[in-house]
Amino acid sequence: MTELIGMLTSQLGVQENQAKGGAGVLFQFAQQQLGGDFSKVADALPGVSELMGAAPQASTGGLGAMAGAAMSAFGGSDKAAGLMAMASQFQELDLDMETVMKFAPVVMSFAKSQGGDVVSGLLEKAFS
Repeated sequence: MTELIGMLTSQLGVQENQAKGGAGVLFQFAQQQLGGDFSKVADALPGVSELMGAAPQASTGGLGAMAGAAMSAFGGSDKAAGLMAMASQFQELDLDMETVMKFAPVVMSFAKSQGGDVVSGLLEKAFS
């Protein structure tokens, strides 16, 4: 995962802890969306679990919780709730929305180069 962290820090201009935490947030979200299929991603990309451990905890209070509760009340999806949690985690890493939007393409590029089409296809499914 050193290569991925290097890509994120150099291409996005983020600190190492932000790169690790941000990548971890994305992999946590992918795990929630893919269930058992996530094992294929983890097998192909050793070190994913360490990155997931570097992700900040999703906020359960404040605006994120209110928005999540409102979405649930109006039939919001699990994916939408997961996106709200991701937003709070990226906020904990002190990353602006412009930078956050650039994380997934870098992670996807890395996943494709290291894990091939199967892994990148699974991640595309999780993020779409």
